[in-house]
Amino acid sequence: MKIVRRIGVSPRERGSATAETCPDIFELSDGNFAVIGTDATDQLDGALPPDAARAAYERIVVISRQTLIGAKADIPDA
Repeated sequence: MKIVRRIGVSPRERGSATAETCPDIFELSDGNFAVIGTDATDQLDGALPPDAARAAYERIVVISRQTLIGAKADIPDA
């Protein structure tokens, strides 16, 4: 599995000048996506809706609204 491309604009283009706030989204060679964000598993795990679940190896990651909106044009429809 390899990173194929960034989805959206880079953190620097969104105004991040430091390594402390760099959420990002990448498309992978297997068609999946990887996300760099803030681990909020401890804060949000108990707030998941009844029809949502998380495996022990999965984490709940938060990215900024600006990051996702900036990626919208690059997210494939199918």
